Amino acid sequence: MATTNLRDTYGTIDMELKKYKLGELADFYGGVAYKPSDITNEGIRIIRGGNIQNGVILEKADDVFLPLSYANPENQIHIYDTIIVSSTGSIDALAKAATCFEEMPGTQIGAFLRIIRPKDKKNAMLISAWCTSQHFRDYMINCAKGTSINNIRTDFLENYELVVPSDENVRGLSSLYLNIERKLYLNRHINQNLEALAKQLYDYWFVQFDFPDENGKPYKSSGGKMVWNERLKREIPQGWEVKIFADILGKVDSTPRLSTDEYLLSGKYPIIDQTTNVYFAGFTDREDAVLFQYPVVVFGDHSCDVKYVNFPFVRGADGTQIMLSKNDRVLAEYLYFAVKGVKIGKGYARHYSFLKGSLLIIPEQAIANMFKEKVATWFISITNNRMENLSLTKQRDELLPLLMNGQVNFDLSAC
Repeated sequence: MATTNLRDTYGTIDMELKKYKLGELADFYGGVAYKPSDITNEGIRIIRGGNIQNGVILEKADDVFLPLSYANPENQIHIYDTIIVSSTGSIDALAKAATCFEEMPGTQIGAFLRIIRPKDKKNAMLISAWCTSQHFRDYMINCAKGTSINNIRTDFLENYELVVPSDENVRGLSSLYLNIERKLYLNRHINQNLEALAKQLYDYWFVQFDFPDENGKPYKSSGGKMVWNERLKREIPQGWEVKIFADILGKVDSTPRLSTDEYLLSGKYPIIDQTTNVYFAGFTDREDAVLFQYPVVVFGDHSCDVKYVNFPFVRGADGTQIMLSKNDRVLAEYLYFAVKGVKIGKGYARHYSFLKGSLLIIPEQAIANMFKEKVATWFISITNNRMENLSLTKQRDELLPLLMNGQVNFDLSAC
């Protein structure tokens, strides 16, 4: 069986460091299997492979819920559990991992995932660092080759070898690693709250039509004039229009897949990808490849994901639709929420084909500008937090290699 050698990844390793098998430091728990007929609208949330994105466990709108009769304390997610995708038809998804850094009551894992649970919480950050590393993933993928549907067996996990530094360095690693994770968590939640505020304002102004009138009062609630629109089969504010998306989009660029040598671990310009929660498929230093300036809306040709991008970037990854509005009354901030509100028809594999024929309300220019002024600073903060998280994630992922190479010793007094 081919596996990845530690020295191949980390170079010379001090042989005086302790070696453990993962099975000595952690227990493993499988997920819950269920019948589609048992899925409910509430109860126990089931985390599946799609919930593990970029090292984060995400709750999603399409999550499965099961009756409380499925409750199982073993595959209930605990804080500091590391969750991995252990069985999948896609090698690209195999061994994706993320550690839980917040309480998730009433949440269990599905049958194709596995929990790695530390026997002793003092080793939780060390286990997280190893099990979310590229070395761990490479090892598991190599082990799984030849098994049916890319399956990580329990013995693969039990026999995975960890090199453990001194107790002082383990404590230092744990302290710094946890502080970084707490900051990542805080930034993500700030972003969620800021976007929720912007969405609430959008709904209030452009769904309920209670934007401020000339006296600063809610327009519709204060008796603002409404007119019937036959296309929408509802009333809209006087002076507003209705068009289809195809009429207002000045440029919809479906970008080709970039060659491998154009993707860098670091670089000046991000390559955006609508399928990732951090937005970035990679980076490049090619200044001549910068095609777009912010802000724009990004839409997945094969997915319903919609992103607001507020930084300079190069071409998107394969299938990414980059949307620019040719109508001054449809600014990127407005377009973002408008696209998110479109219900994609069933059977549309390429969602833009459906989107371009969907109806869009065009507000008055003054109201559109006022909305942008209100939410623009929130989106700037979201972008800054996202960029900070990218930098923090890079620092976190470099901790273990530096420690294994003997390039860093942790000063506990500074942690």
